[in-house]
Amino acid sequence: MSRDEYPRPQLVRKNWQNLNGTWEFAFDDDQSGRRKAWYRGEGSFDQKIIVPFAYQTKLSGVDDQTPHDHVWYRRRFNVKSEAGQLLLHFGAVDYQASVFVNGQMVVQHIGGETPFSADITDFVENGENLLVVQVDDPHRDETIPRGKQIWENQSTGIWYTNTTGIWQTVWIETVPATYIQNLKFTPDFDRGAIDIQLALNQVPENTQISYQISFKDQLVASGVKTATTSLTEWSVDLFQEQIFRTSYHGAGWTWSPENPNLFDIQLTVGDDTVGSYFGMRKVSAANGMIYLNDHPYYQKLVLDQGYWPEGLLTAPTDQAYKDDIELSKKMGFNGCRKHQKVEDPRFLYWADHLGYLVWGECAAAPIYNAHAVRRLTHEWDEIIDRDYNHPSIVTWTPLNESWGVPKLQFDRQQQHFAQALYHYIHSLDETRLISGDDGWSQVETDICAFHDYGHGSDSETQQQAAFSERLSDTQHILVSSPGGKQMFADGFSWSGQPIMLTEFGGVSYEPEQREGWGYTTAATPAEYLADLQRIFAAVYGSRALWGFCYTQLTDVEQEQNGLLQYDRSPKVPVDKVKQILDGYHPDAVAEVAK
Repeated sequence: MSRDEYPRPQLVRKNWQNLNGTWEFAFDDDQSGRRKAWYRGEGSFDQKIIVPFAYQTKLSGVDDQTPHDHVWYRRRFNVKSEAGQLLLHFGAVDYQASVFVNGQMVVQHIGGETPFSADITDFVENGENLLVVQVDDPHRDETIPRGKQIWENQSTGIWYTNTTGIWQTVWIETVPATYIQNLKFTPDFDRGAIDIQLALNQVPENTQISYQISFKDQLVASGVKTATTSLTEWSVDLFQEQIFRTSYHGAGWTWSPENPNLFDIQLTVGDDTVGSYFGMRKVSAANGMIYLNDHPYYQKLVLDQGYWPEGLLTAPTDQAYKDDIELSKKMGFNGCRKHQKVEDPRFLYWADHLGYLVWGECAAAPIYNAHAVRRLTHEWDEIIDRDYNHPSIVTWTPLNESWGVPKLQFDRQQQHFAQALYHYIHSLDETRLISGDDGWSQVETDICAFHDYGHGSDSETQQQAAFSERLSDTQHILVSSPGGKQMFADGFSWSGQPIMLTEFGGVSYEPEQREGWGYTTAATPAEYLADLQRIFAAVYGSRALWGFCYTQLTDVEQEQNGLLQYDRSPKVPVDKVKQILDGYHPDAVAEVAK
């Protein structure tokens, strides 16, 4: 099994070569490969691995969960003399990669969740070429943003099997001498316009950019722009062009989970043609509520760890992303919070096309120091660059439960960092909200997001009653102590932001009685549904909440508090879960706004 779909849905070209599949592979625990020049293809590549699956996974063919901090990959690929410019792309490599073509280094990259590329035109020859990748992933380095990846030899608690090396698609594409490097679409919802930013690798004299924008296969706008610098920006007023001369008004042309309408766009510069898409949607907050397209919108999210039993961080197929979203929507959720992981762009593609809200989150480092600060900031820079165009992403979550900033409640230096992330992300992206430190000890944030698992079970009626009381109104929420912490860090306070319960539930029910854990345990399907019913009754009884995120979509290894088993089998009929989630539609807007 391999991943053969085009990996970058926001900038698509026809001429590309997938390099996934069988590679040669080796562990290099003593780092002798560096001394013996393995980068030239020499050395003992004594194993086979299926890329893009990490060696810890079953689908890789290696299936070894022992930590190995240094690994090597080797494969050969063919190039035709008339190929033109060649770009080599990596979707993600965890954590530091050095890439060699025919014995020459072509690129180095630090960061385990974001893509990188290299122009290898001057390094390849007609015919067969050698590609070698060396990866360093020190699993005990606490400055690395690792999220849920365990630092021990075996997963335990909320920590899962770690991932080392290539875990997203590797591919080559052919481009002309002048080509499109990047695209950025910013919807101006209220004006009915799309702002376009296009970056070129070079700008010969008289460079023309032509574009065609279509909606439901009907051309609605086209034009030609002249590029005088490497970065060209322009705005297209879709209303004035043609939208009002069609039936696509109101919800007919906007993007939402209920109506995931998308515009297709084709751009051509000389001999380079790329395809992409965008959605017209607006996310904002006011009056204690979150708005989607200028209408109050109650978010019903599910926490999604993004792990699979045979592929860990890498989905076994593209269809698996689609299946997760469709199952989630069938249960009544309208989105997810991707937890401690930057998900594959193919997931975001399906979220865009199926209508599914996404909170984007980065893996956290476990400690605070200057090196960890620089690494996390760099990661966020590349995340937003990669994912800016996806209409499904409505919120960024730079920090979670003070992970990596353990003294955030009282330490001014760590508060400065949290504030800096908040403002830095907003400086790059004004189109989304930010949940500053999701859980507690918040500093600057657009959403007051907190976590509360203290809801007990039917035999613990006092705990359940206390849970309901804590959620009942704004006053009770703000004085509660999520995770034993204060809602806001010292020196900061609530200033009317929308309030959301972004982690709760975690009911464990294991149909096959495998050993594991959850925050609350149910013994039968009926008891499981009853637990869900009473927990959501408390959530829906709140006069202050403007959305939630339930823990969690699937079991992951020993953590068995998912609505689905690890293999995505529903624990109870999905329509039963949907009946519970459909039990509330916010109509008392005035109550929430108080």
